[in-house]
Amino acid sequence: MLQSAHLQQAVESQLSQLPTLPTLQAPGAGQASAPIGVFDSGAGGLTILSALRQELPGEDYIYVGDTAHCPYGLRSEAEITQLVLEISRFLVERGVKLIVVACNAASQAALATLRATFPVPFVGVVPAVKPAARLTRKGRIGIIATNQAARSPYLQQLIADFAREIETYSHGCSELVTLVERGELDTPTAEEVVRQALRPVLSKDIDVLVLGCTHFPALRPVIERVAGSNVQVIDSGAAIARRTRSVLEAAALLKPSSNQGGQDPSGRLEVWCSGEPASFRQIASRILGYPVVVHQASQLAQPTTSAAHEEEKE
Repeated sequence: MLQSAHLQQAVESQLSQLPTLPTLQAPGAGQASAPIGVFDSGAGGLTILSALRQELPGEDYIYVGDTAHCPYGLRSEAEITQLVLEISRFLVERGVKLIVVACNAASQAALATLRATFPVPFVGVVPAVKPAARLTRKGRIGIIATNQAARSPYLQQLIADFAREIETYSHGCSELVTLVERGELDTPTAEEVVRQALRPVLSKDIDVLVLGCTHFPALRPVIERVAGSNVQVIDSGAAIARRTRSVLEAAALLKPSSNQGGQDPSGRLEVWCSGEPASFRQIASRILGYPVVVHQASQLAQPTTSAAHEEEKE
């Protein structure tokens, strides 16, 4: 498996170096009792939240799904950066002690800027290319991600760094994000869409498939069924959770209450979305496996500057 230290190094070494913005005071910084913030473009980051609550069940969490602007994979890095700066500000103002960027596109586009802007630690995500290269016996792995991420220089660099001797086939499957956001997690329609999406990589006789988008683990039962028993399906959720524990321990920010992995979650969970909360509540409850209350953060629903400019042109 991908070691947590290498995971973080891979994220940091491949991110674009973006301009530093003014810092903001954080009421939860340095307080072990403060909650952990988690955000994504929509429901995908809930798969990371599940892994976090398994690894750190005693922690409190605040989750934000930016459903008003999902999917991020269709947006520019500048737009994504603008959006996640506002989300991070929202979380920091609500007193979080650490933020998990549970979105590959946001981690690639904005992690460096977020760390330079806010006085709390950030943990990003990265596709599990390195463990896939270690696990393959055939020497052929597949990587599915959003369309933008599948052809990004960032992913190509990860492949060059960790899978140079491996035949690697990446494919964009943004339609799977749409399935998850619609709540179609295990339906005949979902299975047919997944079957069509995986056909290009499965035709290469791979034996390991990397889920390179945090939305995709929500479709794991269907993906595993379509891929077959000879293909191992992996994602980075557990590694992100372990990395989060490591960062909290190093900063003496682990909550004093029980945080032994494997226990039922005992910490509080607060869920927000920038779009319509009723539909997101249904999707979130299905992915997490228990009912949740969803609040609307309407202040996060404003269009980005570049999007507003496009609207003015029309």
